[in-house]
Amino acid sequence: MKKILLIVFITCLSNITNAQTGADYNYSVSLRSFSLMQLPKVLNQTNTQDYTKMYGNGGILKFNDNQISYRISGNYYRSTDFQFQNTCETCEIGRGKITDYSFKIGFEKNFNYSRIQPYFAFDLGYRSNRFTGTLRPADPIVGNTNQSADATKNGMVITPSLGFKINIIPNLSIFAESSLDFNYSYEKQDITPSNPANRTVNTYTKWEFLLNPVSAGIQFNFNSKN
Repeated sequence: MKKILLIVFITCLSNITNAQTGADYNYSVSLRSFSLMQLPKVLNQTNTQDYTKMYGNGGILKFNDNQISYRISGNYYRSTDFQFQNTCETCEIGRGKITDYSFKIGFEKNFNYSRIQPYFAFDLGYRSNRFTGTLRPADPIVGNTNQSADATKNGMVITPSLGFKINIIPNLSIFAESSLDFNYSYEKQDITPSNPANRTVNTYTKWEFLLNPVSAGIQFNFNSKN
């Protein structure tokens, strides 16, 4: 009985180890179903540690070469009801529309050929973020002194990632990864109060470090090498 169990265990282990993976295909397409991300700071936003939930916000095209895949990725997020605390929790409330998108190229290195594949990825690209809306006093006693706000950030983003894939069938995998965005951008802040003569425009260049705890989705593999 022990010999039979040992043979079954070795057979299962062999099947898992030799499972067909994405490396057996020329290219793959990944769709991000869910992401939890930090967005770039808007104006003097205080709650920058908040995470934003995103659904169906991006995709990756991969060209597979054994354990290395070269990838092109894109992400897009838009909300028409974005709200944040500005300067301090009791100072101002910002509300309006925010648009954030990025395009990156890089590579992905798998650590094995098994059914469960951990991997490391590194991407470099461009990121743009824009907020348009209003700033109003957090304290209603102050009165209605809304200001128009337009804040844009454009620049370079560097993204190392760690993740894993589970190969369900040869042509289909699911994945999850965590990443950190090193974002270097040129920022322009345009604030216009009720009296346009008091309009202020400020520009900055700065680094930001944005944590993306999880991004998960599904991967389709095409054009078998066999």
